[in-house]
Amino acid sequence: MPKRVLQGIVVSDQNDKTVVVKVERRFTHPLLKKTVRRTKKYKAHDQDNSCKVGETILIEECAPISKNKRWIVVESSTAN
Repeated sequence: MPKRVLQGIVVSDQNDKTVVVKVERRFTHPLLKKTVRRTKKYKAHDQDNSCKVGETILIEECAPISKNKRWIVVESSTAN
């Protein structure tokens, strides 16, 4: 089974080797037929502390690294 890859924006890089990434998903509401936006925050492992707040990055699912971290940073690109 392939690992999920999500794209999001870094909202926090204060922790050591960890970034908090905000991922937005859009879907059509089943009853109202209107596009709805939902956001969720994920903690991702950033080995080199290279990601900064505001960057758009790709994160990939992995085995648990700590209590809350189940994602690792795959690719980062500056989006400022």
